[in-house]
Amino acid sequence: MLFLSVCSALALWATVAATHLAPSEILAYAGGVLSGQKRLDGDRTPSELIRHLQKRLQGHNRLEAALLPTLLHLQSTTERTPGNGPLPTLGKGQQTRPAGKNNAPPSMLAASPEELLQALKTLQAGQTLEILPGTYRLRGTVTTRNAGSPQAPIIVRAAKPGNVIIEFETTEGFQVHHPYWIFENLLIRGVCKHDETCEHAFHVVGKAHHTTIRNNHIENFNAHLKINGNGAGDWPDDGLLEYNTLTNTRRRETHLPTTPFDLVGASRWLVADNIVSNFVKGHGDQISYGIFMKGAGSNGRIERNLVICTPQDISQPGMRVGISFGSGGTGKAYCRDNGQCEAEHFGGIASNNIVAHCNDFGIDVNHSKNITIANNTLINTSGIDVRRGPASARIYGNLLEGRIRARDGAQLKLEMNEIAKLQDIFEAPDALNLNWRTPPETIASTPLVTHDFCNRPRADATLPGAFSEAVPCPLPDNH
Repeated sequence: MLFLSVCSALALWATVAATHLAPSEILAYAGGVLSGQKRLDGDRTPSELIRHLQKRLQGHNRLEAALLPTLLHLQSTTERTPGNGPLPTLGKGQQTRPAGKNNAPPSMLAASPEELLQALKTLQAGQTLEILPGTYRLRGTVTTRNAGSPQAPIIVRAAKPGNVIIEFETTEGFQVHHPYWIFENLLIRGVCKHDETCEHAFHVVGKAHHTTIRNNHIENFNAHLKINGNGAGDWPDDGLLEYNTLTNTRRRETHLPTTPFDLVGASRWLVADNIVSNFVKGHGDQISYGIFMKGAGSNGRIERNLVICTPQDISQPGMRVGISFGSGGTGKAYCRDNGQCEAEHFGGIASNNIVAHCNDFGIDVNHSKNITIANNTLINTSGIDVRRGPASARIYGNLLEGRIRARDGAQLKLEMNEIAKLQDIFEAPDALNLNWRTPPETIASTPLVTHDFCNRPRADATLPGAFSEAVPCPLPDNH
C-alpha cells in the first residue's frame, strides 16, 4: 500500500510539474496522498484539486494517457461510489398515503386533458379539483386564473398518490400567479424531446404567496420548482414544499440552470421532508444545486430533507452541491432589495437534513447573512463552505465528513460539530444504512432545532447530526 501511495505521489508530482502548478500545491498534494489526509492544502478540497489537475492535463495527450488513471483512482477513494441498487428513502419524499386533511367531496372532476384544462380555468376559492386516475399529456403551460384564501384554498389533487400522471411537453407546466393554491398527490413528468425545453413543473410567481406543493413525485425537469417575483414588487412568500420527490432519471443535457428547487427573492418558504436527487447538469458550467434560496429573500427554512446529488457515479463531470443559501449569486435586477443584493439571503436555517454523494460541498453559504446550519448529517461530500463576505453563519452540531471552510471574508461561529469517518459511526453510510455503529458523544440541544430528521423531539442532551435516536423514521402522520 505504501509503495502504491509513493508511486501515486510521484506520478502526480510529474503531472503537476508538467502543468506548472505552484511548488506549494505539489508538496501539499503529494504529502496528502502519502499521509492519507483528506485536507490536502490550505484552501482546496481533495475533490477540487483533483478536478483542477484533470483540467490542467487536458491537451497534454501523453501525460493524460499515462497519469489520468492515477488521478481517477485517487478520485474514487475521495469520492466514494454510492454502490448498486436504489438507496432507501428514509421516510422522505412522496408518501403512499394521500396528503391533505380535507376529505370533503371534490367540487369538480376531470377525466381527460380537455376537462383538466377547463377546470383549472374556472376553479374558485374553496373549490377542489380531483383528477381521476389516468395519464394526461399537456403540451402548453397551465396558468392559474383565480385566488384562493386562507379559509378557502383552491386544491388540485389526485385521490391516491401515483394514480394520476401529468406529462408536460412544454417549457413550464403549472404557472401559479395567485395565492392559496394547493397541489397534492400527483405524479408530474417532463417528456420533452430536448432537455432544454422542459424547464419547470411549477413556476410560482409574484402574488402567488402561500402556495403549497405537497406529496407529489416530480421528475425530469431542469428546475422542477422555480419561485421568483414578477418585476412589480410582488413576491410569492410563505410557500410550503413538503413530502415531495424531486428527481431525474438521467443527467440533464442542458446549459440552463439545473436545480430542482430554485428560489429567487421569496421569503419564509418552508422546504421540509422532501427527497431531492440526481440533478446533474450536462453542459455549460456543469454546476448544479439540489436546493437553493437566493435573491435577497429572508427566513427560509430547509429542514428534514434527504438530498442525494448523484445516486450513482458521483465523479461524473461537473460539480454538484446539495443545499445552498446564495448559490452562484443573483443579478441585481432580480434581487428583492431594490437591486442592492446586500446579501443573497437573510436569516435562513438548514437543519436536520441528510446530504449525500455530492462531489462538491454538501451545504454552501454564499454572500448570505445570519444563516444557521445545524444538526445536519453530510455523507461523502466535501463538507460545509461559507464564502464571500458579508457571509456569516452559525455552524452548530453537524456530523460530517470533509471540512468546514470559510473564505473570502466570511465569518463563522463553530460549535459542537463532529468531523469524523462516518463508516465508524454508522453501519453502512454510503448505502444510507444509518443504524448506529458507535454513536458520537451527546451535545447540548439548540433552541433553534427542537426536533430531529424524523420530527422527533430532541432532549436537552442530543446527538450531533440529523438523528437524535435510531432509524428508520416512524411513518409520518397524514400530513
